[in-house]
Amino acid sequence: MFMDLPSGRILVTGALGQIGTELVEALRQKHGPEAVIATDLRKAEGCQILDVMNTDEIKKVMVEQHITEIYHLAALLSATGEKNPHLCWDINVTGLENMIAAAKEHGARLFSPSSIAVFGPDCPKVAPQITPLNPTTIYGKTKVVGEQLAVSSGIDMRGIRYPGLISYKAPAGGGTTDYAVEIFHNALENGHYDCFVREDTKLPMMYMDDAIRATIELMDIPFERLSDSRGGYNIAGCSFTAGELVRSIQRHLPDFTCTFNPDIRQQYADSWPEEIDDGIAMNEWRWSPRFNLDRIVDEMITNLESRKNRS
Repeated sequence: MFMDLPSGRILVTGALGQIGTELVEALRQKHGPEAVIATDLRKAEGCQILDVMNTDEIKKVMVEQHITEIYHLAALLSATGEKNPHLCWDINVTGLENMIAAAKEHGARLFSPSSIAVFGPDCPKVAPQITPLNPTTIYGKTKVVGEQLAVSSGIDMRGIRYPGLISYKAPAGGGTTDYAVEIFHNALENGHYDCFVREDTKLPMMYMDDAIRATIELMDIPFERLSDSRGGYNIAGCSFTAGELVRSIQRHLPDFTCTFNPDIRQQYADSWPEEIDDGIAMNEWRWSPRFNLDRIVDEMITNLESRKNRS
């Protein structure tokens, strides 16, 4: 039995991305297939085209579909964004401003994700919720602006500082933490991976199931229970080094090998914290992760092998 929305439908932008693929599925399971309008720049079954830079298109879908809740996932990620900073700013900031304006005009609630990329090299190794945000990447800067807009927009707008996300259902989308997804595919396909960060690089990570659950849980919390941290809540999954990830995979694939050849993405990783303090999210909306490193690896290997056997 589907849970009824107060009224109207849910709009998801960037629905074909790593997060969007699984969030749309979860929202449709919760509210029913007809209640969720999936959009992206690409056309796919069950997903319509929407350019978040086109305000006329946004207004049209808001009115025609009676949208009352928006999950705005369309964005350029860190590694991709650094290659084209002007486009990254346009899509991540101007696109968000367009969605805020639409939400305000139509009385819709808005979820817009933030990222651990908001932190800079001056952040403690265990990142607190409240700390100076001085990111080194243009992607991180766009996410800082997004958090500020959430608090100043005058609407019910919420976000999460996602750690690196690990998923088997959709490819990673050009982020610095993509090695933690690519490594599984390479381990299973050819038994070797050439990693673009150092073996001792430790970063906050999260299995996608936890990230999707956190997103929906946050949107279910009454607005009055949330503080100004709602622009980008810290949430922790688990932190591990690239070397620890390799050793966990070798529990399943003992012959798997990995070399480490850092590229420009190492600089981005070095500017981020190693762990996340998510005490405020725990206190305000009872956030708690379910997946540690070994459980993530078990899930990824099992599901990718199962998918390979079916194909």
